[in-house]
Amino acid sequence: MRIMGRPRALIAVVAGAFLLSGCGAGPSQVSAAAIIDGKVTSIDQVQALLDKAVQEQPYAKQLAAQHKLDLVGREIVRQELLHAVVTKAAEKEKVTADQDAIGAAMLQDPLAGALPQSVTQNQDSAVTQLVWRVRDHREALTDQYLEQKLAIKYLPTLTVNFDYTTVGAPSADGTAPSTDPATARADAIAKARQFAADPKAVQGEIQSGAQAGVEGNVGTQVPALSSPQDATTVLFGVPANTVIAFQPNAAGNPTWVVAVVRQRATGKAVATDQAQQPTPDQLGGIGIRLLQPYLGDVDYRINPRYGVWDAVGMDLAPNANATKGLVLPVQGAAPAQQ
Repeated sequence: MRIMGRPRALIAVVAGAFLLSGCGAGPSQVSAAAIIDGKVTSIDQVQALLDKAVQEQPYAKQLAAQHKLDLVGREIVRQELLHAVVTKAAEKEKVTADQDAIGAAMLQDPLAGALPQSVTQNQDSAVTQLVWRVRDHREALTDQYLEQKLAIKYLPTLTVNFDYTTVGAPSADGTAPSTDPATARADAIAKARQFAADPKAVQGEIQSGAQAGVEGNVGTQVPALSSPQDATTVLFGVPANTVIAFQPNAAGNPTWVVAVVRQRATGKAVATDQAQQPTPDQLGGIGIRLLQPYLGDVDYRINPRYGVWDAVGMDLAPNANATKGLVLPVQGAAPAQQ
């Protein structure tokens, strides 16, 4: 089935449901939480938003009692950075927010009031939505709108081709892997470094893995529209000639994927009989992932007290050892065209 007419259906998702979805050295100013394109977000500004969250949001009070407000501080800085990135990406991609839609949303303001109890079951999503509520609401809604419009623009054409193997997956007979999580992570990152130095090594790894019942394949091609959940991952955000190590479903499956991305294409609509309509959450996640190539357009420095940028998670990790994986260029490869 060719994906003709699919963008119109996706626009309907944004119009009706987008509001419901859920680098370098530290700054020279010691009082700065972040410096983004020359604009300083001070530690005091972050603290003011934290205080506001605790005063207004019961969920923030819970996090404070659990000594987890650092999660909220990192998310505040993360959203400041993503706001700058999505603004530049939208300008380059000629994507604009429908101010009438934003204005109509503001009349009912879905970000007013306390965070719904149903949202708090997922900590990552809850912290994100908590910070939306303490930010300027129009700005937060506009960012979401632009991210989803980017997803709509590229879902019909985005596809990746890659070779991959796995680490820490159950064997072919279904038994649990003997590798503990820390060892599996270390093994996956070691393989990623090996493949970046010698990208042909992945083929030998796949062959030996097949004999041991380990999943892997050469030349796998996946259109984003046939797998919206996968399209939110780092696999769809890096250019060709990149090696990645990540967990596609860290919460439900311990398996690590180590892949060499051979091609990332957005030039023409993809024919597929397996197109899936993304949920609003997936659409937002894909939009954020599509910001990854534009991070280089923003000059940013993050105070180490708020962590380090994690390209795999499109997030701030507490430190380099807590990132959700690894992204490395293939050594000696020609620069990829985006």
